[in-house]
Amino acid sequence: MAAVDSFQFLYREISRSCNSYFETLALVGALYTASRAVILLSDCCTLVRVHFLPRLIPSKKLTQRYGDWAVVYGASEPVAKAYAEELARHAISIIFVTRDPSSVRDMSAYLSQNYGVETLVVSADFSLDQVACKPIKEALRGKDIGFLVNCVDESLASPQSLIEVPEQHLLDLVNRNIAVTTLMTRLVLPGMVDRSRGAVVNISSGACCRPLLGRVTLTASTGYLDHLSRALHLEYNSKGIFIQSLIPFQIASSEQQPSSSSPSRREGWFVPKPEVYARHAISTLGVSNRTTGYWPHTLQYGLMRCIPEWIWVLGSRVLISSN
Repeated sequence: MAAVDSFQFLYREISRSCNSYFETLALVGALYTASRAVILLSDCCTLVRVHFLPRLIPSKKLTQRYGDWAVVYGASEPVAKAYAEELARHAISIIFVTRDPSSVRDMSAYLSQNYGVETLVVSADFSLDQVACKPIKEALRGKDIGFLVNCVDESLASPQSLIEVPEQHLLDLVNRNIAVTTLMTRLVLPGMVDRSRGAVVNISSGACCRPLLGRVTLTASTGYLDHLSRALHLEYNSKGIFIQSLIPFQIASSEQQPSSSSPSRREGWFVPKPEVYARHAISTLGVSNRTTGYWPHTLQYGLMRCIPEWIWVLGSRVLISSN
């Protein structure tokens, strides 16, 4: 190599030899920036298409698109009650399936009185295995069932490690939130397939997207419900049945919600009332098979996807230790 007389000369030589590498790196950076811009634009278009256009553009009545009756399982949860009321507002009659009829009897009377729809409360003790299916099948017979709404049990949100959960309580949680929701879908789907129309809405939680400390049963159960919905949509979408997975985040209530990791918070823009959430969520029917159901929650979900999981876990550890 020729003698180097000055630093400037050495710098020019090195820059000349590395020029091709700089150009390659610049091209890679430009392509990455362009890809992120395209993804951001796509996400914005999806946000508008799912959450705003359906509320602005009139569509067919829900009874015409799906059917006259809805079956609601888990209606003791505030979100499910609000969703049932929103369906009743659209002149859809409701069948409540519950182990404790007293928990929904007042709601049933309220919907009949205020919206003029038929309501029916079916008592089903699924601890009796297939015996519980008989009254449900009797209630479904001869009815144009257009909707099935399954809602995850909010008691899953109680912060407990797996070994702290009593064995019988764990079996009950798994039975109510996994086995029964799957069985309810199995009971309702045949009639929908025969009519080539219908909608199954599974309301789980945004907790299914990332693991949460002290929420093993919540994360696992909602993850199952989310994947069940997505798999069913692939299988039955071609048969005219719309399967939707709703994954809400924090929802205002006097009690702790499944999507929360702390005691209930005040109502706000990102923490809607159950009625507000239900109104937004029902507008996404037939539009998106997997959604938060509420556009501020979709913004939260988008931010969550950008955070690496190790940072998410570290942040959750700090949050829990500070409480």
